Amino acid sequence: AQDAGEYTCDSGDQQTTASLQVKVLPVLFNKELKNVEAEEGGTAVLRCEISKPDAPVEWRKGGVVIQPSDKYEVKLKGSVAELIIHGVEPDDC
Repeated sequence: AQDAGEYTCDSGDQQTTASLQVKVLPVLFNKELKNVEAEEGGTAVLRCEISKPDAPVEWRKGGVVIQPSDKYEVKLKGSVAELIIHGVEPDDC
């Protein structure tokens, strides 16, 4: 998207200009989330794969955005997005 704009070719005597528009493709899920079970006090890993490597993703629980912390670890490596929940409690269901 940052490549969009006016481009000019200048020969010194003349110039020609064109506009470039970029259609931004949506980020799709190549592999969706799957249900996970974890023991109380353990670690749960939720993982999905997106179509655009390193595209920003946002994790939510019940509509509330999850912020990285000691409990919630957020990873994005290429096209794989992970949410790691440490010290799983019943409230995490």
